[in-house]
Amino acid sequence: MIKLEYFTPDDFQSLINWIDNEDLLINWAGSQFRFPLTTEKLDWYLKDANNFEESGTLIYKAVDSETNEVIGHISLTAINRSNRSARITRVLVGNGAQRGKGIGEQIMKAMMRIGFEDIKLHRMSLGVYTFNEGGIRCYKKCGFNTDGILRDIKRHGDSYWSMVEMSILEDEWRAMN
Repeated sequence: MIKLEYFTPDDFQSLINWIDNEDLLINWAGSQFRFPLTTEKLDWYLKDANNFEESGTLIYKAVDSETNEVIGHISLTAINRSNRSARITRVLVGNGAQRGKGIGEQIMKAMMRIGFEDIKLHRMSLGVYTFNEGGIRCYKKCGFNTDGILRDIKRHGDSYWSMVEMSILEDEWRAMN
């Protein structure tokens, strides 16, 4: 079982260790950060975040409730309380050997409970690069629908990456739960 707890400076080193190459950093954060990830950049990332009532960003670590080990990361950003919408971002299962085993799905479901039950959102969205087939499968299992594809949105070296835009509405989530 996965529980989400606020991401703090005590968690910086784990995230820095997990994001050990530029491609993974870009896949995780888009253009939000430059490689290498540093504590200074993560200090900026936490600025004005994690005030549940007021922040537009909530940043979490994913914790295995049996072992208390931090095993992942997820953020809820662009929280718009009047439109009751937000965007799930920066989803990561930290240990590469644990990917593809349903942990990402548990992290997503924990975040969706926070969004739909605690914050009372109507809509949650996310973007995932088209080559991230495991991520796309995970999000579909969680009930997200494809809204469209943003073609060639990110230049990487001599090529371009496209992004799948996905969303789920509160009634769709409630029907699954």
